[in-house]
Amino acid sequence: MALIRKRRLTEQQQRRIEKQHKTRQEDLDTSNDLEGLVVQHYGRQLEVQTLSTPDVHPEKPIVKDGEPEPFWKAIELGSVWRCHTRTNLELLVTGDRVKWQADPITGLGIITAIHPRQSLLTRPDRYHKVKPVAANISLIVIVFSPLPEPAPGLIDRYLVACADAKIPALLVLNKTDLLKENDPILDLVKEYQDLGYEIMLTQSMDNVSKLAERLAGETVAFVGQSGVGKSSIINTIVPDATQKTNIISENSALGQHTTTSTRLIGFGDGAALIDSPGIREFGLWHLNADKVQEGFPEIDKLLGYCQFRNCTHKHEKQCALRLAAQNGEILPRRLDSFLRLIDEIAEAQQKN
Repeated sequence: MALIRKRRLTEQQQRRIEKQHKTRQEDLDTSNDLEGLVVQHYGRQLEVQTLSTPDVHPEKPIVKDGEPEPFWKAIELGSVWRCHTRTNLELLVTGDRVKWQADPITGLGIITAIHPRQSLLTRPDRYHKVKPVAANISLIVIVFSPLPEPAPGLIDRYLVACADAKIPALLVLNKTDLLKENDPILDLVKEYQDLGYEIMLTQSMDNVSKLAERLAGETVAFVGQSGVGKSSIINTIVPDATQKTNIISENSALGQHTTTSTRLIGFGDGAALIDSPGIREFGLWHLNADKVQEGFPEIDKLLGYCQFRNCTHKHEKQCALRLAAQNGEILPRRLDSFLRLIDEIAEAQQKN
């Protein structure tokens, strides 16, 4: 009985402590809130860039003769602070605009509120839970290259994610110096151009000036297979980005993962680049069939014209999609990609 009472007392104490902590945060004076931008995420802590300064700056403590100099961090525009968040806030991500307070004595801050998001890029994790990746993105740059060999199905997945998030996409073929004569990847480029997608060609270290001009004023998320040169492009556009880069594994011809957390890098006048961890798959199990259709506009406009309402688009003779593929109106590869995603979603829903 004594052991049980002791355990209950510990649980009560824990609840009391959590309640007191929550009350202190709810009672936090917000009159000194500053404007900030989340530039990197570290688990429970985030790095916030200062976008405004207080009307009255805190005064640095006066040190008497013989006393050690105390730690002090001035609140300056552009300075980056490691911050905690209030317990009642939703999960924050890189790109979020926030209100926060700074403590110059510790060099730490606390985020008190989040501004409404203009956009949010998400993807499901290994447990099929939706995980936010970055916020307030105005353009998604999908990078691919001759090496590692491009995966059209992955590019299609990114385009579906862009359509779902209502964020425009720009496809960038990088490492054009590796192209061979009549390289099949050029056919892939033409396919996406014919579908109406914007495409640019670059090299990792050269010929990126036009891309930099295109990205002016945008908040851009870079996505793509590992090793396609995302970080190298960022280093070229923003020389002081100091992003880690790596070389392609000669054994596997697959990119080595070099970016470990989503990071925002400002450049120019109001522009920013976001480099996300390299991923070789981009799951869309959290979407429904209607959302997938939005990422295949050439297929979406044909849906509903099949002979049978419950057409599977796989074997029916009067299937509008299959007939369109046979007549060259849509790409058979894109139809296969669309059906594969629909099947993945159906399987995921059955498991859940």
